[in-house]
Amino acid sequence: MAKSMIRRRREAERERIAQYDATLRRAQRTPRPAPDFARALRDAAQGFAGVLARDPQAWQPKLKTRDPARLRLAAARHLFALYPVPHALEEVWLDGSNLSVDETTLRRRWYVVAARGRSLWKEEARDWLSRKEVHWFLNSPAYLGFDAAIWSAIARSYTEDLGVAQRIARSKIARTPRADFSFWRDAARFFCGNPAPVEEIDDLCDYIAARHQQDRTFSLSGRTLGSLTRQMQDWHRDIAAVARIEAARRAFRADGKGEPDPGRWAGSVLADWDWQPSGSQARKRREEFVVTQLVTANELVAESRAMHHCVWSYAQKCISGGCSIWSMRRRSPGRVDRLLTIELDQRNRAIQVRGFGNRLANAEELQVLGRWAKAMGIVLPEH
Repeated sequence: MAKSMIRRRREAERERIAQYDATLRRAQRTPRPAPDFARALRDAAQGFAGVLARDPQAWQPKLKTRDPARLRLAAARHLFALYPVPHALEEVWLDGSNLSVDETTLRRRWYVVAARGRSLWKEEARDWLSRKEVHWFLNSPAYLGFDAAIWSAIARSYTEDLGVAQRIARSKIARTPRADFSFWRDAARFFCGNPAPVEEIDDLCDYIAARHQQDRTFSLSGRTLGSLTRQMQDWHRDIAAVARIEAARRAFRADGKGEPDPGRWAGSVLADWDWQPSGSQARKRREEFVVTQLVTANELVAESRAMHHCVWSYAQKCISGGCSIWSMRRRSPGRVDRLLTIELDQRNRAIQVRGFGNRLANAEELQVLGRWAKAMGIVLPEH
């Protein structure tokens, strides 16, 4: 039996109401939980139960925020803060997600000591900062974080120019490992005496870090900004040369002709050689001569840079097996001197023998060269 018009209208109305109610239920916000003050107190007090300045139960917060970080900071202020402290110390309560456990603990200890009005220098910072630097750190601007405030304070102990100090605080120096603190303190002193834009400081920091990693005795003492910039430019050229050589090596391997050891080319089958002169022949005690083959891009470019010649351009011949490059060096305790660079062809004939700046070998070097050639079956050119 057909439904009447009135009945159909009523059913359509009920359906619309049901759909509307369903939409309201989907759009209704889930009730937010109340601020967890107890958790904030536990997080802030963890590890510092014996040095609380106030009773946790006396905290009567009037905060509407539910952000755990802001609640944790408010709890820390209640528990420890008898005196105001800079943002650089407070930020550890707001976000420590990128910090190690030890670093987080250190920064919280610094906060607790300073907030309770005790001597930060005596109790925590004396291994890192001077008294004067601690003063600048505790009076750092609100826009500086912990690391930036430390390096700004260090820079201000070397320069009265606040702009120079702020540039150092914004540079990569402020993001260097704590384990190399004394080395980068010297770098900060260098840039205080040789001011530069932040971008230039950052570029130089990349070079300085690479040199320090390669040679732990590397120092900025006696260098100028100009000389350091030239060395950085040479370093960038070396990186580009290594990249080109590595690209050629990978292309050679892709053709199915490459060597089995990644990062190296096959090179000559001859072994490296060493010889220790007798006591009367040696210039220094425990002196020895070595001849070693260069079989990586880094070794070839380093030889080219140290000897001031273009041996790096022979990389393609080395990779394809057309020649091999060897370096003769004198070693003595605490020192290695590069003497000659030698090119051998596939038949172990010495095609070129050159010293620093493409000079010819001297008499002493020729004697050592002759010993090497005799021991390894190498044919030397006539001199």
